[in-house]
Amino acid sequence: MAKLTFASVYPMYVAKVEKKGRTKDELHQVITWLTGFDDKKLQDLIERKVTFEAFFQQASLNANAGLITGLICGYRIEDIENPLTQQVRYLDKLVDELAKGRKMDKILRES
Repeated sequence: MAKLTFASVYPMYVAKVEKKGRTKDELHQVITWLTGFDDKKLQDLIERKVTFEAFFQQASLNANAGLITGLICGYRIEDIENPLTQQVRYLDKLVDELAKGRKMDKILRES
């Protein structure tokens, strides 16, 4: 997973959420919440084809990221021991929740 590029997965995230009636802007809102990246930084990382490892090394992970729990790909996110794998799965889970129509305040773990 460390060598996989964010740019190779990003179009799949966009397609997944748009197919379910959500927008690219909403996807960016979710990514920004998790990573702290603005649209300009996100576009730069995509253009430079950074790996997920480099992507998350540059991120300022949201303090509430640990509230992201549940199953993704058959694994409990909170039980994943490898920090990078867990961070990628946080992102996957947020994208899934967005695509499933969950309200944004719930996705962003707001009270």
